[in-house]
Amino acid sequence: MSTHPIAIIGAGLAGAATAWQLARRGHEVVILERSVPAGEWGSSHGSARILRYTYPDPFYTGLMIEARRGWDELEDLRGERLITPTGSLDYGATRDPAALAAVLADADIPHELLTAAGASARWTGLAFDGPVLWHESAGVIDAEEAVRAMVGLAVAAGAELRQDWAAARVLPHGDDYLVESEAGDVVMASQVVVAAGGWLPALLGGLGLPQEALDAFPRLEVRQEQALHFPHRDPEAAWPTFINKRADIQVYGLPGGRDADFRGQKVAEYNGGRVIGSALEHDRIVDPARRERLVSYVAEALPGLVPEPYAETTCLFTNAPADEFIIDRVGGVTILSPCSGHGAKFAPLLGELAARLVTGSDSGVARFRPLAALAGA
Repeated sequence: MSTHPIAIIGAGLAGAATAWQLARRGHEVVILERSVPAGEWGSSHGSARILRYTYPDPFYTGLMIEARRGWDELEDLRGERLITPTGSLDYGATRDPAALAAVLADADIPHELLTAAGASARWTGLAFDGPVLWHESAGVIDAEEAVRAMVGLAVAAGAELRQDWAAARVLPHGDDYLVESEAGDVVMASQVVVAAGGWLPALLGGLGLPQEALDAFPRLEVRQEQALHFPHRDPEAAWPTFINKRADIQVYGLPGGRDADFRGQKVAEYNGGRVIGSALEHDRIVDPARRERLVSYVAEALPGLVPEPYAETTCLFTNAPADEFIIDRVGGVTILSPCSGHGAKFAPLLGELAARLVTGSDSGVARFRPLAALAGA
C-alpha cells in the first residue's frame, strides 16, 4: 500500500468537502489550491448560494435531504451558522410550480402552492403572473465560510494545505502519481482527486487519462456569468430566495449577505453569460448588454428593488450534459465536477460520495459515473 497522501486539486466547496471527509477517516491528504480556498477566481467565492429542495427530479430532492444532514453536522462542528433561513419561491411558466410541489409532497417537505394574488399579497416586492410555490426550509449558504470550515476541519484532522499551488498535470508513476505545478513543483500522491471547477476543461488533457476516457468524458461548457446587486426599496423587508423561469428569461435571486453589504438582493440570469473555454478565459468584465437585460427584468418583475445596481460581479458556471454531476474515477484519478450551477447546496454530501469512491467502500452514484464502464475505472 502506498504511503503517499491523497492529493486534492482545488479547494472550493467540492474539494474542501472531499478533503474533510477523507481526513476525518484517517487518510493522509494534501490539498493543492492555485490561490486560496474559495478564491475569487473559482466558483465557490462569496457569501451567497441558494439552498433549496425544489427539483423536478425527485432524485435530487432526496440528495438534498441527505446533504442537509451534512450541513447540520458542519454547522455543529463549526459552532456557527453557515445557512441563513430565508425560504424560497419558485414561479414562472416554465418552472412548473405544481410539479415541484408534488415532488416536495412526496418527500414530506412542508410547502405551499399559492395563486399569483395570494403570493403578491405576501411578497409585495415581487410580481407574479401565475402559481407560486413557497417552501420555508430553503436558505442561503455562506459559501466562503463553508469552505473555510471544511478546510479547517480537514487540516485539524491532519491534512496539509498548499496555497498558490497551481496544478498543471498529473503523471502516472508506477502505482502512484506525480502532480506537477505550473511552477515545476511536484507532489507524489497515492491517488488524485480533481475538483478544479471551471479550470477542469483546461486541465483534463493533462491528467494522464487514457484516450478512451478522454473520448468518453462528457463535454463541459464553462460560462462567465454575472450577478448584480440591487437595493431594496424597503430596507426592513425580509426577502426570500427565488427562481423565476419564463420563456424569455430565467432569473434567480437571493439575499446577498456580505456580497451585498447585507442591504440588497443578488440577482442573476441563469446561464445568461458568455461561453468561454475554461476559467483561463475569465476576464471578470461585466457585459453591458447583459447588464441592461437584467436591469430591465428587475424594473419589470421586482418592484421592491430599485433597478439601479450598486455592485456587480462575475462568476463561473461549469455545465455538464443534462445538468448532471460528475463523480467518477479512472484508475487512481477521481474527477469531481458538481456542475451546472446547482452543486453548492450538496457540498457535504458530495465530499462523502467522493470519499467513498476514492476509498473503494462504495461504487458511488451510478448516474454520476459516465466513465465507469471503461476498463480500469
